[in-house]
Amino acid sequence: MLVKVFGAAMQGIDALTVTIEVNCSQGVHFYMVGLPDAAVKESQERVRSALLHNGYKFPRRQTVINLAPADIRKEGSAYDLPIAIGIMAASEELVTDKLDQYMLMGELSLDGSILPIKGALPIAILARAQGFKGLIVPKANVREAAVVDRLDVYGVENIKEVVEFFSGEGTLTPTVIDTRAEFFAAQGSFDLDFADVKGQESVKRAFEVAAAGGHNLIMIGPPGAGKSMMAKRIPSILPPLTLHEALETTKIHSVAGRMERNSSLLTQRPFRSPHHTISSVALVGGGSFPQPGEISLAHNGVLFLDELPEFSRQVLEVMRQPLEDRKITISRAKYTIEYPAGVMLVASMNPCPCGYYNHPNKECICQPGAVQRYLNRISGPLLDRIDIQIEIVPVPFEKISDSRPGEASAVIRERVIRAREIQAARFKDEPGIYCNAQMTSRLLNTYARPDTAGLERLRSAMKMFNLSARAYDRILKVARTIADLAGSENIEVAHLSEAINYRNLDRENWAERG
Repeated sequence: MLVKVFGAAMQGIDALTVTIEVNCSQGVHFYMVGLPDAAVKESQERVRSALLHNGYKFPRRQTVINLAPADIRKEGSAYDLPIAIGIMAASEELVTDKLDQYMLMGELSLDGSILPIKGALPIAILARAQGFKGLIVPKANVREAAVVDRLDVYGVENIKEVVEFFSGEGTLTPTVIDTRAEFFAAQGSFDLDFADVKGQESVKRAFEVAAAGGHNLIMIGPPGAGKSMMAKRIPSILPPLTLHEALETTKIHSVAGRMERNSSLLTQRPFRSPHHTISSVALVGGGSFPQPGEISLAHNGVLFLDELPEFSRQVLEVMRQPLEDRKITISRAKYTIEYPAGVMLVASMNPCPCGYYNHPNKECICQPGAVQRYLNRISGPLLDRIDIQIEIVPVPFEKISDSRPGEASAVIRERVIRAREIQAARFKDEPGIYCNAQMTSRLLNTYARPDTAGLERLRSAMKMFNLSARAYDRILKVARTIADLAGSENIEVAHLSEAINYRNLDRENWAERG
C-alpha cells in the first residue's frame, strides 16, 4: 500500500515541503531513497525500536521510502516521526484519512519519545502557507511553532499520542499563545544596564550615537578600561525589535538550533561575541551541512568582536561584503544559500601589544613601530566600514568609588528611539534604508549636506589631522545622527565637530610614537 506523509527540509532560513512516500509490498528488503544523509538512513532502527516498544508492529515486508523532491539532500533526524507514521499507514497498522491535512516532524528516541528538532518556526510558516490544517512537532518546540497563527500546532511527547490522534482513539489540544502580549511584555527586561558604568561619559555618548544611527563602532583602550563591560550593555539602548524583526531573527536561531526549549519569539536584539579563534565558516556560515554563522545569528542585533587584531586576517576580511550588503550569499558546488546579516558591528582592541600605548599612568614598553604594526592587522577596507572610532582611558578612582548610579539605559534608549523615528520618516520612500548608517552618496547629498560654515570646519579638520578621504562620508553620516539626537533639521558646526572627534584611527599621527 502506498501512502504519503508530509514533512519539511531547510533551505537557508526557509523551509521546503518534503513528501515522505512509503510503499509496502511483497518482499523483505528495506529501501530509502531521495538523497537521505546518514542520520536519515539510521532512522530505520530508531523507528523499529520505537514502534515495538509501544506495542506496534514493524512490517516484515518490502518497504520503500522516497523523500521527494529526490534531488534535494535530506539531513538530520527530524524525519523519524513522519517516516514512522508513514510505515504504519502503508502496512495498514494505522488506518486514517487525515495524513494529507497535517505536517509532521520529530526525532524518535528508542522508547518512542519525541525529541526536539531544529527549524520549528520556519516549518510552521511553511505549513500555513501550504494550506495544511495543522502541524505536529515535539512538545519542546510547540511554543516556537505556535507563534504562527491560523494553524493548529500540536506538541507531542510520544509516538503513541500521534498514532492515537490519527486513528481517532485520542485527541490532541492545539497550543495557542498570545504572541503580541508575550512579545511586548518581555521587551523592556535587561540584565545589564548602563547605570552600572562609572564615568566614561564620552564613551557612553559615542554608544548612544552609534545606536541611534546604526553605526559600526570600535573602541581602542588599555586593559581594564571597561570596553567589554560597556559593549555588553548596547542591546539595552537599541530600539526594541519590531514583530517582523523578531520573527526574522527567531527563524535564524531556530534553524541553527539555538532556541531554548519552550520558548517562542525572541524579544531582545541578539548579542553575539565569538572568540577570536573562530573560523571564517563559523563566522559567515556554510559548511558541509549549511548553518547560519555568527554574523547571521547577530542579525538585527550586535556582533561584538573583542580584541579585534587577534582575529585571523582571513576571518576579518570575509566580513567586508556582509557589512556592506547586509546579507551573505554562500555558493558551493551543491548549493547556494542566502542568510541575512544586518548587524551593528562593535569591536574593541588594545592600542598596542602591551596594551598601554597612550596610557596616562603606565608606560608603553613596545618596540619602535609595534603600535603601527599592531594597528595594521586590521585592514583599511574593514576600518572603512566602521563609522565611529573612540579612544577609552581608564576610569579614575574618584569615579570608580562614586556610589551614585550613572544614567540608566532606559533614559538613553528613549533618545535613541526618537532619533530612529526621525530616520524612519526620512527614509520611508527608500527601500532597504532604515538608518543613517545605510545612506548612499545620493542620500548624503540630500540629507547630510552641511552649510558653508560646516564645510569650512570639515575642510579645516581634514587638513589639520590629515584625515583620509574615506573619513568624509563617515563623518557626515555620524553628524546627521548627532543632529537627529538634538532634534535639528540641519547639520550644524557643533554636530560636525563631535563627529570629527570620532575618527581617531584615521588621524595620520595617531601611532607616530610607535
